[in-house]
Amino acid sequence: MLNISNSKECILMIVKHIQSEELLTVPEVKEILNKIMEERVAREEELGYELRKAINHADMFAKMDASRSRELVGKLLEMGKMKPEIAIHIADIAPLTRDELRTLYAKERFTLTEEELDAILDLVLEAME
Repeated sequence: MLNISNSKECILMIVKHIQSEELLTVPEVKEILNKIMEERVAREEELGYELRKAINHADMFAKMDASRSRELVGKLLEMGKMKPEIAIHIADIAPLTRDELRTLYAKERFTLTEEELDAILDLVLEAME
């Protein structure tokens, strides 16, 4: 805890640090948030505004279940020219056209061939079935 004081007031700040960091897809976040919600409901605790909004957002934008999204990310990472961040975005957005997919690669220093784009789209369609 950090104590910052001046002549008129004393402010207490709780200093937090990141213990670990992991990239997650929206469906995985949805699964985690739903577990938290179930635990809080079981303990008869109120869900905070931020938690309710996060759950609503995850419910609205998750396009597949968590296991399929993680499987898709794994398959995408096995391909060449695939960064983990882009694989996560592809699993979150689930692009259905080459143009949608190209937008995710717009800032990259390389471009994908039509065959590579089609292979990625096939994996996305397979995951959404």
